[in-house]
Amino acid sequence: MRPSLKLVAALTPFGAGAMGVNLFFASLIGSWLGWPVLTPWQAAAGGLVIGLPATYAFACHIERLKTEAEGS
Repeated sequence: MRPSLKLVAALTPFGAGAMGVNLFFASLIGSWLGWPVLTPWQAAAGGLVIGLPATYAFACHIERLKTEAEGS
């Protein structure tokens, strides 16, 4: 079951933003272990990269829910 391109495009800003915020806060927690803290720009770029597969997986989930709601 493949999601439509419109659905993925509509969800991409939210998925990328959420993953960017998560990546930034994960880097802050990693600083307790001596790891470097990402800049907001680095976290935003990483969020774009990590957010695309996460958005696609969520769009597939939405498609399954739509199919289930239609009774097919």
